[in-house]
Amino acid sequence: MDRRALILVGLATFSILGANAAFAADPAALPTPDPKPNYKSTQTYEAGELVNTLSDYMGVTAESAGAVIERAFKENGQPTGYIAGEEGSGAIGFGLRYGRGLLYMKGREPQPVAWQGPSIGWDLGGNASRVFTLVYNLQYPDMIYRRFPGVDGSAYLVGGMGVNYQRADDITLAPIRAGVGLRLGANVGYLSYSRKSKAWPF
Repeated sequence: MDRRALILVGLATFSILGANAAFAADPAALPTPDPKPNYKSTQTYEAGELVNTLSDYMGVTAESAGAVIERAFKENGQPTGYIAGEEGSGAIGFGLRYGRGLLYMKGREPQPVAWQGPSIGWDLGGNASRVFTLVYNLQYPDMIYRRFPGVDGSAYLVGGMGVNYQRADDITLAPIRAGVGLRLGANVGYLSYSRKSKAWPF
């Protein structure tokens, strides 16, 4: 190797050693990866998007639908999804409820969901109804498949439709019901959400 080549190799080695020494002396000089990957957050629904959908599905006026959505948004904010379905229930002290529908989330295919569960309390009657459930803080569709406790006695009426809340961890469901039949009283219970309908409600 000639003298010129030796000089070039020496300079290159000196440069590498100098850079390593600088990084060792100043760790901030080292490039650091982003500790939090930039995942796209789940999209939410605006109130205007749901008023017409609720009005058409439940067969009520836009004014009534708007009143329900306005109150739900005021108490819970914007939902990440909704369930459109139908259900039947009945009770003589002890009650049962069964239903099924589709879960809608932005950017995802509609997903089948069924629910069933018992209740107990001062409760008498039966009803069949359409149900439009606002879903809050649901990040992935499969997280819906669990048990949600609720207190039907806490339901309130807006525009002729009843609304109550069910919660499990950070996920909140707000079923909006309108239908035929008579159901009086207050009860406590839960609904178990699953992929397919089940005869056994527990």
